[in-house]
Amino acid sequence: MKKCMTWLAAMALCVAAAAPAIAAESIKIGVQGAHSGDLASYGVPSLNAAKLVIDEVNAKGGILGRQLELVAQDDQCKPELATSAATRLISDKVTVVMGPICSGATKATLPLYAEARIVAMSPSATTPELTAGGKNPFFFRTIANDNAQGRLTSDFMLNNLKVKKVAYLHDNGDYGKGFADINRAHLEKAGVETVLFEAVTPDAVDFSAVVRKLRRAKPDILVFGGYQPTASKLIQQMRRDRVTTPVLGPDGLMDEAFIKMAGKDSEGVYSSYPKDTRNLPEFKHAREAHVRQFGVEPGSFYYNAYSAMLALVNAIEKSGSTDTDKIIEALHTAPVKTPLGTLTFSKTGDAAGMGLSIYQVKDGKFVELDHSITLE
Repeated sequence: MKKCMTWLAAMALCVAAAAPAIAAESIKIGVQGAHSGDLASYGVPSLNAAKLVIDEVNAKGGILGRQLELVAQDDQCKPELATSAATRLISDKVTVVMGPICSGATKATLPLYAEARIVAMSPSATTPELTAGGKNPFFFRTIANDNAQGRLTSDFMLNNLKVKKVAYLHDNGDYGKGFADINRAHLEKAGVETVLFEAVTPDAVDFSAVVRKLRRAKPDILVFGGYQPTASKLIQQMRRDRVTTPVLGPDGLMDEAFIKMAGKDSEGVYSSYPKDTRNLPEFKHAREAHVRQFGVEPGSFYYNAYSAMLALVNAIEKSGSTDTDKIIEALHTAPVKTPLGTLTFSKTGDAAGMGLSIYQVKDGKFVELDHSITLE
C-alpha cells in the first residue's frame, strides 16, 4: 500500500510538472472618448495613441509580468453617454482609464470613477474645476487647464495684439464658456471693454444673426469658446458676410479638421496648444509609430494621449502594483519622459513641466508663435 501511494505521488508530481503554467491575468486599461460622432477628430487620435503604447509595452513583455489589455468605450463627448461608458468600464474591472476627452463628459463621469476608486487621466479636458482644490484625487490630465490657457491668450491679446474691445461667443458648454469666462475676467481687469458676450447653438446651421451683432459691436478680436465644428461654421459665416474680425480660440481649434472644414477662412485664426516639442526623441518615436501603423500624421491631442498612456503605465510599473493608492502616489512622485516633455503631476492632478504656446493658421498650417508659458 505504501509503495502504491509513493507511486501515485510521483505520478502527481509528473503531471503537475508537465501542465502548462496558467497565464497571468491581463491589466485592463480603459480608454474612453469620442470614437465616433462630430468630435471623433479629437477622440480617435487618443484611441490610436492608446493602441500603440499598449502594443509596444506588450511586445516588450508587458509590466509586472502581465500583458496590457485595451478596453475602449465610445461616449461621443456627450455626458449622457459618458456615464454609461464609464459604468461599462468599471464593470469590466479596468485598472485605470485614459480619458474622457471632453470636459463635460469628464465632469459627468468623475463621481463614478471616484466611487470605484479608479484613476482617470484625460489628455484634453481643460475645465479648471475638474482639479480645483484637489477635489478629484483620482483625476489627472496631460493638458493645460483653462486658467493656464486664459492667462496665455489674454496676455497675448493685451501685449501682442494691443486689443481694447473684445467680443466673446461660446457654445455654453463647460469647455467653451469656461475659456470665454476666464479670458473675459483677465481682460476686463486690465481695462479691456467687453462689447459682446453671447452663447451660440453648436449644431446651428445659420449664424447670421449673431454675426450681425458682431459687426455692430466692432471688436478688435473675437474670442471663441468651443470646439472646431462650431468654430468652422461660425467663421465661414463671418467671412461670407464680410466680417473680418480676427478670431482666437482654445486648443480645440488646433485641429487639421478645422482647417479642412473652414478652408481659406481659417487663415489668421489664433489658438493655444501645447508647445512644439518635435525635437524630443519621445515625440519623434510617437510620431513615427503612428505614421508607420496608420499611414498618416497624428491628429489633435494624440501626443497628450500618448503622454497620458506613458504616465499611467509608468505609474503602474514604478509602484509595482495595480493598487490605486500606490498608482496615485507614483503619479505624484515619479517623473515620466513623454512627447510633451518630462512630466510630473501636482497635488491636484494637473501636469507640470509641459509648455503652452500661441499658434496661428498661416498658408493652411498652424504655425507656433513666439509666445508661450511653462506649466508648474
